[in-house]
Amino acid sequence: MSGFNRPPGERRGRPRDTHQTPEHRTPPPAPALTLAIEDYVPTGFIELGVPPNVDFGLAAAGFTTPFAIQVKAIPVAITGRDVCGRAKTGSGKTLAFGVPLLARLNGEGQPRRPTALVMVPTRELALQVSEVLSPVAIACGRSVLAVYGGASRQQQIDALAIGVDVIVATPLRLIDLLKENELQLDGIEIVVLDEADRMADDGFTPQVEWILRKVTGEHQTMLFSATLDGDVAHLVTRYMKDPVEVAIDAANDTVGTMHHLFLAVHHMDKDRVVASIASGVLKTIVFCQTKRTCDRVEGNLQDLGVKASAIHGDLAQAARERALKRFTDGELSVLVATDVAARGIDVDDIGVVVHYEPAGDVKDYLHRSGRTARAGRDGWAVTLAEYNQHTQVRILQRGMRLDPTPPIEVFSNNPKLKHLPDFHTEG
Repeated sequence: MSGFNRPPGERRGRPRDTHQTPEHRTPPPAPALTLAIEDYVPTGFIELGVPPNVDFGLAAAGFTTPFAIQVKAIPVAITGRDVCGRAKTGSGKTLAFGVPLLARLNGEGQPRRPTALVMVPTRELALQVSEVLSPVAIACGRSVLAVYGGASRQQQIDALAIGVDVIVATPLRLIDLLKENELQLDGIEIVVLDEADRMADDGFTPQVEWILRKVTGEHQTMLFSATLDGDVAHLVTRYMKDPVEVAIDAANDTVGTMHHLFLAVHHMDKDRVVASIASGVLKTIVFCQTKRTCDRVEGNLQDLGVKASAIHGDLAQAARERALKRFTDGELSVLVATDVAARGIDVDDIGVVVHYEPAGDVKDYLHRSGRTARAGRDGWAVTLAEYNQHTQVRILQRGMRLDPTPPIEVFSNNPKLKHLPDFHTEG
């Protein structure tokens, strides 16, 4: 078929996929192609200028219709221009940068010298981005490797020694490998900074800049962030060349339709309220301020018959990944998380985000709540407020320009908790 650089999956003697998993697990085999070339039908991405071999990979991976951010970003990025995208998690930005990245790569990754770098703030996001891109990359003869702490360092070194095209990396593990000369960035053709605002919030801006200075060759830069101010604006000014800005929302909007609900609850009834809310949707995330609160809420929900699991920084990475996978697969209905542990969670069908306590500020509220109302779906952000937390609720409401209404007093036997839209109807 014309337009294909090489038969999908063929890697000239190289492994089809060097994506690694933590050392406690056996790395999965590369996924088999589910689409024969003769059965290939061009997807909606082809109209954006995507070359046939990458479009075949999208079709083989099940992607057929581009999201709004992809429609805006791909035609620009595929020309080689630097792209600065304002988009939140769940908007489809992984393919917005991943498709042009795969389309524009010229050279092949050599031992310890990859050709593309995607930097992300968390281990979870590194895995998720690589899992989205790997099937598309494999189908067009490319390889992707997730590089992050908490996984086998030696496995990552071995994979880099063989040679990979694209690395998806967290800053600290990347710096570790660079300092030990296990990796060089002088062959990088494309750099992507994903969730740049979260990297800045976590204090990684100096590390990100240190890494970017190691990318010495001519390259394209793409940056995606929910906000483009502060340290992110500095990165744009310093490391991007005349970038084209693309966005699908206003600076403070969320993806999809977000419904905000503030409930006044009694301390002793709080976990039962959460259980009632969770019974009305498939997936719920509960945000807590501390690790101890996470563990307590997890235990109380389990005692109430709710399939719940906690993730926080005191848990081993393997345990966090298992809980996240069970949640993604639908085996768990509730994930109880701290802010740090939940960063990078990329699950599209979360119906409700529960703030177990009011968020500290509007930025934290929007970041937490952004786990729902994604990919065009509606979602609910529910804040539970005890009697001494109503002032913080009013501050949040004013900060988001919502009507400053008092929290609605509820008890766990209120039937509306199982169907939240009833709170927005008369009576």
